[in-house]
Amino acid sequence: MGLSDRLNRTEPNSGAAPYLQAETLRSIAGAGKDKVESSQIRNAINDELKELIGKALYSGEVDPETLQSTVFKAISIVIERSDYPLTDAERAELVQEVVDDILGNGPLEQLLRDPEVTEIMVARFDTIYVERFGKLGATTLKFENEEHLRKTIDRIVGKVGRRIDESSPLVDARLKDGSRVNAVVPPIALDGATLTIRKFFKDPFTVRDMVNSGTLSVNAMDFLRAAVQGRMNIIISGGTGSGKTTTLNAVSSFIPEDERIVTIEDSAELQLAKPHVIRMETRPVNIEGTGMVTIRDLVRNSLRMRPDRIVVGEVRDGAALDMLQAMNTGHDGSLTTVHANSTTDALSRLETMSLMAGMDLPMAAIRDQVCRAVDLIIQQTRMHDGSRRVTAITEVLGMNEGQPELRDIFTFAYSKDKDDPKLGQLVATGTVPKFLDRLAQRGVDLDKAVFKK
Repeated sequence: MGLSDRLNRTEPNSGAAPYLQAETLRSIAGAGKDKVESSQIRNAINDELKELIGKALYSGEVDPETLQSTVFKAISIVIERSDYPLTDAERAELVQEVVDDILGNGPLEQLLRDPEVTEIMVARFDTIYVERFGKLGATTLKFENEEHLRKTIDRIVGKVGRRIDESSPLVDARLKDGSRVNAVVPPIALDGATLTIRKFFKDPFTVRDMVNSGTLSVNAMDFLRAAVQGRMNIIISGGTGSGKTTTLNAVSSFIPEDERIVTIEDSAELQLAKPHVIRMETRPVNIEGTGMVTIRDLVRNSLRMRPDRIVVGEVRDGAALDMLQAMNTGHDGSLTTVHANSTTDALSRLETMSLMAGMDLPMAAIRDQVCRAVDLIIQQTRMHDGSRRVTAITEVLGMNEGQPELRDIFTFAYSKDKDDPKLGQLVATGTVPKFLDRLAQRGVDLDKAVFKK
């Protein structure tokens, strides 16, 4: 029996009864209208819909648009045949809740639709927090129970070929819109499953948006444009949630249209509006314990793909050494991000991660390679009000008496006015970078006025 046949089926001796069993409706009506909450009819509809179209829903036999319209129709029939009184507003809310649960991600769907929400954090099945404008706040939304939350997590990770269970209790995945998902389940999560979603926006944050919001100054933007076009190797440094990936995405927009770009990420987030982009993503071990593909594997493979630019979403292990070697062997103009609290810390982190590659190299050799490979570091900071700011753009000059030598080109000047919504601004230090001659040799002109204090 096909899906449409089952939706249009009638019960014996009942004329035009809906697909929802009469016994279910009678049990709802018999409980007393004053005692029946909308959640009861919602749960009844939920159970029957899952039984009716569950296989079609998860097998991919029906395209999403047809399936959604069918579910809407089915819910309408159920509600019409129920004796439970619903206002138009209640009916619309009920339909949306059931559709979200069947076709989407339950109570999270309305948060995913909210353009003000940038991050969603499920601490427990009955505790959901969100980030709006850089600030955390609790919501009144919740899952029905732990099982409801686990089913939602399973649905999310299942769509991207991942699994999560007691033997593999951690997972990174993506929603269909590209939003990044991290889930942790027991026994690792002691109080029940947790879920964190960093939303993916269809309209990426541009460099112009960064200037308008105060994240970047106009002069700094002009400088970064020249640095990217002049094929300088750039590291974007910052803490968790400081906006590193957003800045990487925006700065990458300066790459010329005629270049071949290879992007490498743990979870695909970059949105490069360029004609020639090859996107690669890591893969965890499969159920047999094999098949893992790491950032390091992808960086090494990318060198055989004739890239003009290599853009790595984040280096966090021995892949740093491969990235540095790529930068030092003709792949100029590469970009990546690293977790660090300052530009100095960023270089130290690169040194430490290079040692994780397992190569028997002295620290002096690694430090020299870091300083030769990296031209520029952009430091990103999340401010106390939740806003993100570029707080330093620093040139790496090389080695000086065995230590890295850095020089700030732009720094963040904090405002003395407590009412200043931007908290300050990024200003030039008056220093002209040494690689300006290299930019000129590559046909990139930059007015030195951008470096005036």
